[in-house]
Amino acid sequence: MREKRSVLTPVFYVSIIAAGIFILWGAFFPGNVESVLSIVNDFISNKLGWVYMLAMTAFVVFAIYLIFSPYGKIRLGRQDEKPQYSYFTWFSFLFTAGMGVGLVFYGVNEPVTHFHNPPSAEPASVLAQEESMMHTLFHWGLHPWGVYAIVGLTLAYFNFRHNAPLLMSSALSPLIGDRSKGWLGTGIDSLAVFGTIFGIATSLGLGATQITAGLSYSFDGIENNVWTQTIIVLIITVAFVISASTGVNKGIRYLSIGNVIIAVALMVFVFIFGSSVQMIESFMTNLANYLNNIVSMTLGMNSFTGDRSFLNDWTLFYWAWWIGWSAFVGSFIARVSRGRTIREFIIGVMGVPVLFSAIWFAIFGVAGIESDNLLGGGIYSLIESQGNEVALFAFLENYPAAPVIMGIAILLIASFFVTSADSGTFVLSMLTTGGSLNPPLKVKLIWGAILAGTAIVLLWSGGLSALEMAMLIAAFPFTFIVLMLGISLFKALRSEYGIIKLEREQLLYESSYREETKRKLQEQRESFEETLPEEIAPHLADDGSGEDNK
Repeated sequence: MREKRSVLTPVFYVSIIAAGIFILWGAFFPGNVESVLSIVNDFISNKLGWVYMLAMTAFVVFAIYLIFSPYGKIRLGRQDEKPQYSYFTWFSFLFTAGMGVGLVFYGVNEPVTHFHNPPSAEPASVLAQEESMMHTLFHWGLHPWGVYAIVGLTLAYFNFRHNAPLLMSSALSPLIGDRSKGWLGTGIDSLAVFGTIFGIATSLGLGATQITAGLSYSFDGIENNVWTQTIIVLIITVAFVISASTGVNKGIRYLSIGNVIIAVALMVFVFIFGSSVQMIESFMTNLANYLNNIVSMTLGMNSFTGDRSFLNDWTLFYWAWWIGWSAFVGSFIARVSRGRTIREFIIGVMGVPVLFSAIWFAIFGVAGIESDNLLGGGIYSLIESQGNEVALFAFLENYPAAPVIMGIAILLIASFFVTSADSGTFVLSMLTTGGSLNPPLKVKLIWGAILAGTAIVLLWSGGLSALEMAMLIAAFPFTFIVLMLGISLFKALRSEYGIIKLEREQLLYESSYREETKRKLQEQRESFEETLPEEIAPHLADDGSGEDNK
């Protein structure tokens, strides 16, 4: 008999207390926060960075394996079920949740920065440009979407196919059994919540600093400082709380579609007024370089050269960011992926966003480096003197109708900001109400306030560096949770596929074979059922339905 969960679970209270302690710590002792985070961050980066590298490799390899495995035909829901959303809406959700404001923030900044500080080439050389583009795509390519795919697929599989709550602890039942309902399950879900808080807070910090930089760059009377950033965070908080109150099918859905349209329009504008032919050739060359060197970049730890600055500052930061974000993005992707097959899910989650990223960086990377060269390194000088957040606006300033285009860019960033935070409050509310697909508004309001408070505290404690360090630290323990999710999913898929295969054989062979295998099939079903979570998803418990969707 499956159990029902209450509206607010212990995870809610544990997470609220932990987040509250951190916010108070940062509010009263901001210098101490930055100092402690720096020490822990350096230790993880220098001594345990290899854990991130191996884990991210495992996620990508496992995700690709699932595409070609016989499990790929299994559907996330009933086998005859249709997808909940159209491809365009689904891809809009993926784009907004998985990339968000980061793609706009780093579109010009990262290629230009790598161009002047490449991993191994001579700075500002042709080879440096090639390395810059390749490593940028590496950071935004298969690896982030590999970890998102594993988390999202595991949650969606157990929720839509076996009616379990959309929770990390429930998805780990095949591995940890009944302990998923006790203190261990509460700890796992609380860790997912805590990692999500820092992941979204990092995004909010990036968005706030870039919006402030854009306004300051465009208007002389607006200063780019922590006070202005705090005001921006508060204004956007009000906006995303209003959006969150409308639910997934209204606020998040329409904002996601709008984000894609504006982003594509901006990308097309830069393509038309930039070196279009070079951008096309760069896209092809960069994709080839990326695929040719993906193994060496994936496993390279610079152990022989001893220079770890690029690895620590960029690759390990990104891997931590993606893992920290995976609880949030994976949960949200799972929520909107009902009805997809496993093969369709993996190809959609890993294929389309990676292709879009390759096009995005081919356009903005080539145009950004070209503008920087024309200005004699002017964009990079501004990045060094005024921060990463000014790169996009210093770049757009050189295009026709610059004030209008910069205004559109600010609107796009703000829209991404609202959508990411909106999705984040939804996921946090879902994780702390027993996996409810429609959490109460009051819970969303609480998490909206906590996200805003965390972002503000981290900005006051050391700006983006504090956000980045907190992200790296929070993501490390969650890495092992994601690895366990992958093992749990594989174990369940193998068991269920054995049942499906035997059922098909019974239909194909003679009645005598059915009689011979009847007992074996029953034993396999019973054994498999025992490994599944006992809890029913809240929306099913509410309407009294407890049947498996198979």
